Amino acid sequence: MADSVPVRCPTCRRENAFTPPTFPCACGAPLTLPVLRGGVPVEILHRTWQSSWVEVRCEVCGRQDEWPAPESGCACGTVVRVPVAPAPALPPPNFPSPGRPGPRPAPAFPLRTPHGLARPAFRPVTIRTARDCVTAAEQYLKWLGYADVARTQERTASGVDLRGTGVVAQVDPTTHSTALREIECVWLNGLSDSALAVFFSLAGYARDARSRADALRLPLFVMDLTGTPQPVNDPADELIKYGAAGR
Repeated sequence: MADSVPVRCPTCRRENAFTPPTFPCACGAPLTLPVLRGGVPVEILHRTWQSSWVEVRCEVCGRQDEWPAPESGCACGTVVRVPVAPAPALPPPNFPSPGRPGPRPAPAFPLRTPHGLARPAFRPVTIRTARDCVTAAEQYLKWLGYADVARTQERTASGVDLRGTGVVAQVDPTTHSTALREIECVWLNGLSDSALAVFFSLAGYARDARSRADALRLPLFVMDLTGTPQPVNDPADELIKYGAAGR
């Protein structure tokens, strides 16, 4: 696993530990995005396709590809883009190439719950479209133990995208911060179904939305383009810790 680096939130000035994501290069070697230490993170207010990807060169084979730009979510709801160091010069022609595939990226969370139950590593779904956001959230909820969670056949006016035994979830794939009304809508749906309501957002949350979710004990997650949701409040941390079995 790559070493974590401190990232200071430009909104609340809180310093958060951020672990750069690792991807498998085409040559088989693990490629960790070279986060620029001391770089200034930039709050994501509007997303564009171009700004969501960075060029990084593999130190093993010299191949230069585009990868999802690293993003970090703060507990205050702010999502920032973490700067990456410029690609290094090409290695010399006789630079050795790997002889065998490298390890898969390390899981984002421990493989065992506090109850001692084995939890396999979460396999993220790279996000390129709005549909990918819903797929990533669906897979994540299944990883947390909601095995029968599935997409709703048609998104209702309430905005619920996923339903399963004991859980309903909404996914906001837009480039704008999730608003208070959407938090309240999914919470009401959970209340109606006697189920836990969960929210996934690509661009983070408005301050009043975050505050209401905390008051309602509604788990909030932000998603980066690697497809790995990150918790932004205590209920989300608890959900990760205990999974569906702890609800």
